[in-house]
Amino acid sequence: MSDVTRARHGRPVHHWRRDLVELAALFTAVAVADVVADLVGHGPDGPALLAISALALIATAGFHTWWSRRHGHAPPTGDIGARPAAETRRTGPTGSSESKSKSASKPVSKSASEAVSETTSAFPSASESAPSSAAADPVAAPAALWRMRTTVQDAPGSLAVLCTALAGQQVDILSLQTHPLAEGTVDEFLLRAPAEVAASEITRAVSSAGGSGTWIERADAHDLVDAPTRVLGLATRTALDAAELPLALRQLLGRCTIRSLPANVVAGTGREPESESVPVEGALEDTVMRLRAPEGGVITVERAYLPFTPTEFARARALVELDARLGPRIPRSQDVLTLPEGNAITVRRADTGDLDAAREMHERCSARTLGMRYHGPVGDADRYLNHLLSPRFGRTLAVQTASGRIVGLGHLLWDGDETEVALLVEDDWQRRGIGSELLGRLVGMAVEAGCESVYAVTQASNTGMVAAMRGLGLPLDYQIEEGTLVVTARLSAAVSSVDATEFGRAEAP
Repeated sequence: MSDVTRARHGRPVHHWRRDLVELAALFTAVAVADVVADLVGHGPDGPALLAISALALIATAGFHTWWSRRHGHAPPTGDIGARPAAETRRTGPTGSSESKSKSASKPVSKSASEAVSETTSAFPSASESAPSSAAADPVAAPAALWRMRTTVQDAPGSLAVLCTALAGQQVDILSLQTHPLAEGTVDEFLLRAPAEVAASEITRAVSSAGGSGTWIERADAHDLVDAPTRVLGLATRTALDAAELPLALRQLLGRCTIRSLPANVVAGTGREPESESVPVEGALEDTVMRLRAPEGGVITVERAYLPFTPTEFARARALVELDARLGPRIPRSQDVLTLPEGNAITVRRADTGDLDAAREMHERCSARTLGMRYHGPVGDADRYLNHLLSPRFGRTLAVQTASGRIVGLGHLLWDGDETEVALLVEDDWQRRGIGSELLGRLVGMAVEAGCESVYAVTQASNTGMVAAMRGLGLPLDYQIEEGTLVVTARLSAAVSSVDATEFGRAEAP
């Protein structure tokens, strides 16, 4: 068997002639060394011969170094006995590998993870695909991102059949999450498809591959973040600020409505409190999940278009448990501003720990100011102030004087799918720009939280609030019903791209 034949079959190649030459050279070197040792030790010119030998060795080493740097000394490929690299045959204008096309046509008999890895195999390198035109290359062609969910049978090969059907539509699978159920499995995909492929074509291909209950919607670049990274980011935000829990749940579960119900909401009605009807571990009912809030109330999450899976329920419950273990907390950062008349004020986050100071501010406000804020007579301040200051229902900013007295409050309240802003400034501190300062910062928080709009409910005669809303420079919608004015500010994409800290950080006018 020749050396080439043995190399093709992966066997090492042995050269007996080369081994014989190396052995002879070794014996020759030993003999020469013995002769040189005798001459140096017993001859009259031993020291001179030793010096000449040293110079010869130095010259030889220098010549070898120069020669190797100029010409290199890489061994020939035929002498190393290495197995030659396997050929990769390319077919079609896009240069897709033959192994990938074969995997789509042969019967499916492997695991789902292998099928996904084949379906999402690497694209050819730029050097290989350079001759191809940009129009024929699916990577360079316009593409659309889709989020899709479908239910498949929990059987070997079912996912592979689904992946093969998507590959037939030139759809690339960017990520995959599995949600095991009692019967079947919900697979959640992030897909990249050619722009000309409609959602109906994708769902039809999925249905023909055995998928059922398929749901699909357009995705964006934010969905490219993998699930573990997104969950860790949401956990970090929740750990830093208790007010982030509703927002984190919404981003974790997608479009949904989140409501927080206090523990004493039905107190005195003769019915069982809502929190007592929810188990400690929470409850999952198709499109509704209910979780015990850390303060004793109930957090209700509803999603009309898609049932929750046990995996999503477990993630939401873990996030709520993290919030409960950390306890009440808000960021303690603050900004000091100077009013036109020279008074310094401090703007900071507030919570239920500021309840006494907020109650004292209410006592200093006139009945007209309180009526403008609460749209009618004001009763027990403790009842609604405790709710407004709780981080569970939103974020609150307080304006504090140099003496430590609170003279203004601004609230950003989570109201299901919507977000409300509300302001209250003490009479003696009105018309100084404090309300505009608070409103700008609240809108900045809403932009940071990803809210699409904010609204304010006030009276039509409250010209100060209307002027503050108009001062935002955002598109506004007005609705008036029986003297109550609802002003909605739409947070457009242009505003969303602006850093949230830019709102209200200028010196108050």
